[in-house]
Amino acid sequence: MQTDFGTPPEAHEIRETVEQRLKDVHDGQGVPETLTVEFRGQPRHVEVIDMPVHRLFYNPGTHRIRAQRSHDPEQDGLLQKAPWRGESQAYLHELLKALPSDPSKEDPRFRDLLDSLRDHKQLEPGLITRDGILVNGNTRRAALKELGFDSIRVGVLPASTTWADIHAVELSLQLRPDRRREYSYINHLLALDEQLASGRHISEVAKEFHTTSPACERDIWILNQLRELIDRSEQSGRKLRLMDFEEAKEKLFELYRAYTKEHAKNKEQADLLKEARLVAIALNFSKTDVRFIGPKFQAQYLDQRLPDSVKKATAAQAPAAVTIPGLNRTVQASGAELASARALTDYVLKAKAVQVGRGKEAPPEAVEAAKTVDDLKAVFEEAVVFAGKDVRLRKKRQAAPDRVTEACKSLEQCITDLVMARGKGSLDEGAFDDALLSLRSVMHRLAVEAGKSIPLPDEGLTWLRSVTKSQG
Repeated sequence: MQTDFGTPPEAHEIRETVEQRLKDVHDGQGVPETLTVEFRGQPRHVEVIDMPVHRLFYNPGTHRIRAQRSHDPEQDGLLQKAPWRGESQAYLHELLKALPSDPSKEDPRFRDLLDSLRDHKQLEPGLITRDGILVNGNTRRAALKELGFDSIRVGVLPASTTWADIHAVELSLQLRPDRRREYSYINHLLALDEQLASGRHISEVAKEFHTTSPACERDIWILNQLRELIDRSEQSGRKLRLMDFEEAKEKLFELYRAYTKEHAKNKEQADLLKEARLVAIALNFSKTDVRFIGPKFQAQYLDQRLPDSVKKATAAQAPAAVTIPGLNRTVQASGAELASARALTDYVLKAKAVQVGRGKEAPPEAVEAAKTVDDLKAVFEEAVVFAGKDVRLRKKRQAAPDRVTEACKSLEQCITDLVMARGKGSLDEGAFDDALLSLRSVMHRLAVEAGKSIPLPDEGLTWLRSVTKSQG
């Protein structure tokens, strides 16, 4: 939901400064610098001025750090109530410098930005409202402030700009194909969800995000799963945060693909697969390990290895066995296997929430939660090893991936051959160039056929298609 944060307390004085500097630009010699933005659906050329770095305000509604605000709930609450106070602006400053997956650490890309500004100064202008709110360039302003720069070049939006305009302009600038720094994965999901929640059709949103409607449907499914996980993780007033899943993008993509494929055959089996993989993702298992987890993972590999304390804690949440009248026999209740899987997922999530949470828990509770998580991860690791062995034994040889792997090995050898030929001066350059042209042709055909086989490409196929497309 888009929020109207009002205007900063110094808005009147800042507006006077902005108006005066715009007048100075008009009265000056030469052609004024302008910046083109999309404003209310139309391209708009806005004039660029210099503004004191310390007079501007970070945008409290920026999508850049939407998920990371939950890093400190107390500060986030203050930010929501009083976004222009010094403490709130200082919190935004720290988040803009921080690593999206762990705001307690500085993002290496912010360090790169500092180096770039130190060496080359500001190459591109930011964008502000006439009240001094940064619409674009929040991170640049944070970097300039860190470096002690006095001024920042910014374009100025029209005087009639509303908060709806601020949100829309920021998003349109971020989604330009030539953007330099993408939103983090979770903030991308939140921006997408915000647009769909506003009533826009999914095809329209997909076009603006330079993606497809099926990809948007996948992303919203993932966001809904994460929100449900967070609700299920609540324990002692603490729960997981969306930002805790920043590094899980590719694993969540594969989960969606595996789930939808299994769901077409059997919904309960698909749900079992989802529960087991979500636990593995929450425990930070690698993508290759998560692939070994199927619908029967818990029953075949995990249950027998779970500590008795975990079995006892999760058994109470599963439905009791049902007695068959007259036969003196009991059978598993309907949905018992799935209920057991959900109970284990909830157990892990709650322990993980206490482990990553800080501030409210007594140290012994946090230590106990950390030990629980470590013990469960060790059990999962053993189960994954056995599951992986069985997968490799059962799986037939996959011709296409294997052939690409073999081709990579041949190209590695080709690199060695080139080095040796260069030393001897024995390279047949014409033949080598002909071979490269053949490679280009084969890669084009490979990209086409792979694109037909894989509706939602991951990083590898996306790269192949972009390379072959750029080379014509």
